[in-house]
Amino acid sequence: MTKPRPRIGSRRNGRIGLRKNGRRIPKGVIHVQASFNNTIVTVTDVRGRVVSWSSAGTCGFRGTRRGTPFAAQTAAGNAIRTVVDQGMQRAEVMIKGPGLGRDAALRAIRRSGILLSFVRDVTPMPHNGCRPPKKRRV
Repeated sequence: MTKPRPRIGSRRNGRIGLRKNGRRIPKGVIHVQASFNNTIVTVTDVRGRVVSWSSAGTCGFRGTRRGTPFAAQTAAGNAIRTVVDQGMQRAEVMIKGPGLGRDAALRAIRRSGILLSFVRDVTPMPHNGCRPPKKRRV
């Protein structure tokens, strides 16, 4: 019988995560989505492929504490720590949503040492939106 051929990403030959750590990312985009209930921070490369992400929920905050500025600050710090190790120096920041974590997440990003080329607010705004329901007859 022939020997089974080891797969390239198998756990046995210890090459798991080799490609993930080997990629160097000098420039990226940091997306901050701040709702009233949670703050999600996603770090992508310039092409839009996700490199790292974190949210207030994954950092261990539950319930109403997820929407706090401190939870957003912790989530931003966790997401950025991994990409700084991969060599990211410059980033663009896209902030979406009306939540409390907007400013706290931006403050944590600034403190991390990454140079920000620009900060853009990409919160969706309706241009007069949907038609409202009929007025109630009394």
